[in-house]
Amino acid sequence: MKTVKQILQGKSRELCTVSPDTRVFDALKVMAEKEIGALLVVDNGKLAGILSERDYARKVILKGKSSHDTPVREIMTERVVYVQPKNTVDECMALMTDKRIRHLPVLENDRLIGVLSIGDLVKETISEQQFMIKQLESYIHS
Repeated sequence: MKTVKQILQGKSRELCTVSPDTRVFDALKVMAEKEIGALLVVDNGKLAGILSERDYARKVILKGKSSHDTPVREIMTERVVYVQPKNTVDECMALMTDKRIRHLPVLENDRLIGVLSIGDLVKETISEQQFMIKQLESYIHS
C-alpha cells in the first residue's frame, strides 16, 4: 500500500493557494483556470483553511452574498482535516469517506507540502488493482 509521500512524488509540485483576504470571485477564477475543486488558504506561510466549491455554493450562493465583495476568510472551512506523508491510501480514503470531504492537505512538521484529491486516491487504487490482476494472471498462466 502506497503512502501519501509516494503519491505526492508522482504529482505536480505546484500548490494552488490564496490568502484569506482574496475575494471569492478571484479564488473561483483560479479554480476554473486550474480545473480544481478546492484551494488551500494560506496566511503568513501557514495553512489557515480550505475553500471548496461546496463552501461557495452553501455560503455565498445560498445566502445571497456577492462573490465580488466577500473575502475568502468569510466562507473558507477553517477546521481543516489533513494527513501526513506517512499516511496510507486506505487511511486517506477512510478519512475522506468519514468526513465527507474530497481534498486532503498534506502537512509535514506543520508545513504544507501538498494536497490530495479523491481523484488522486481513486487513480492510485485502480493502478494497484490493475497491477494485482496482472500478477495473478501471470501466476495462473505460468
